[in-house]
Amino acid sequence: MATTTPVFLVDQLPAGDTAVLDGPEGHHAAAVRRLRVGEELVLGDGRGGRLRCVIDSVERDTLRLTALERVRVPEPAPRVVLAQALVKGDRGELAVELATEAGVDAIVPWRASRCVAKWEDGPRGEKALAKWRSTVREAAKQSRRAWVPEVSAPVSTNQLAGLVRTCARALVLHESASERLGGLPTQGDLLLVVGPEGGISEQELGVLTEAGATAVRLGPSVLRASTAAAVALGAIGALTERWS
Repeated sequence: MATTTPVFLVDQLPAGDTAVLDGPEGHHAAAVRRLRVGEELVLGDGRGGRLRCVIDSVERDTLRLTALERVRVPEPAPRVVLAQALVKGDRGELAVELATEAGVDAIVPWRASRCVAKWEDGPRGEKALAKWRSTVREAAKQSRRAWVPEVSAPVSTNQLAGLVRTCARALVLHESASERLGGLPTQGDLLLVVGPEGGISEQELGVLTEAGATAVRLGPSVLRASTAAAVALGAIGALTERWS
């Protein structure tokens, strides 16, 4: 069975013909993946840069590499930005993991009124945000993405409405909407808004639609907050050439 070349993320790609992979990624490559001399791997910076390398030597937590091929992957267009309402516990991490694997380009945590999770300012909120960012990074690496989606600081509904105004199109997934998913832009940002388990309030829907968003539905089923974005991204991919 053929295997894919593993990807390891680094802060910056080396400029020369040799490289050293150490730290947590080096440990994972040497001790967990148990890569060996002569095998290939890919270094990525998460911003479109990729470097295919061959392993020259393996130490305890360090790999010494020779560069074989340098590639620059352009940023996806149009970008798909997900405004994901805060979801309590592991389901929030599942939501951003699935969305990343499905191809989302940026994630905005949304403090919707019916969110059980609150992410108040301070250490607890920072810890929750760090978990989302770590989950997204690992999902991007697992799915071999050249661009790691950015996870911004959480926003209020009014701040989200401001973001709606800057996007080429904004779609709010809502079970009572009559309009189906469609009319997708070919450039600029497409904003996809997913509400909490308790649903988006009428007041919030009014604020977002007044800012220019359109309420849409994917089908007759009501999806979980943790899976709705991934399903919507699949539908977007089927309607466009975004991931062809």
